[in-house]
Amino acid sequence: MTVFQIGEAADLLGVSPDTMRRWVDAGRLAAGRDEHGRRVIDGVELAAFVRAQAAEPDDRSDESSARNRLRGIVTAVVKDTVMAQVDIQAGPFRLVSLMSREAVDELDLQVGSIAVAVIKSTTVVVERAPKGRH
Repeated sequence: MTVFQIGEAADLLGVSPDTMRRWVDAGRLAAGRDEHGRRVIDGVELAAFVRAQAAEPDDRSDESSARNRLRGIVTAVVKDTVMAQVDIQAGPFRLVSLMSREAVDELDLQVGSIAVAVIKSTTVVVERAPKGRH
């Protein structure tokens, strides 16, 4: 059984350990104690909590087969005559998209704009965390 200390769970969810403690104290998330008396959260419980907290599908989810939608802020736009690179920070994740300059101009993407990165891929690489890390 995989268990996470409060700080590890907070890191996975992109929140502070204090937020995680408040959720546990409020009864929103169950926690137990490890052999050293530290509060820990069962991995299955944490996964269920995350699923329950997931945002409702946005207004466009019924128009597209893509389900991976990450809302963030545009942090960089680099354009040449034909192509452009757009960087988006979505929570702790940096996403980089290469697209036509025409698309960037039509979407009026600028640093500071809010954008949604829609990810549809048949290839998703999943790696296991190194030993010693859950």
